[in-house]
Amino acid sequence: MFSGPDSGPRDTPRRPEFPDRARTTRNHAGELIEDTRNWPGVILIFVGLVGAALTLTAAGYGFAGWAVLAGIAAALCLICGGGLIVAEHRRVKADEGRELLDPGGH
Repeated sequence: MFSGPDSGPRDTPRRPEFPDRARTTRNHAGELIEDTRNWPGVILIFVGLVGAALTLTAAGYGFAGWAVLAGIAAALCLICGGGLIVAEHRRVKADEGRELLDPGGH
């Protein structure tokens, strides 16, 4: 068995701290995943990207009507998803008393 200086019991257990200022310079690293209010925006952006791929596929196979409908739906998903994420970032910044474009944020 190893008997070095780190093999004994620790005096104080380490707790994770948020935000982790020891390993990052950003105040909100991982906020996109940590804050569950961002998830609808992330899901809408994902659906929009998949819709854009389906739009290109439909256009490539010659289904012009479906390509237009899928393109409109993909654009709406991307715009709404981006808007939701920006709105959540503004809410977080407003809670801190900062503007959205202040440095040291997201």
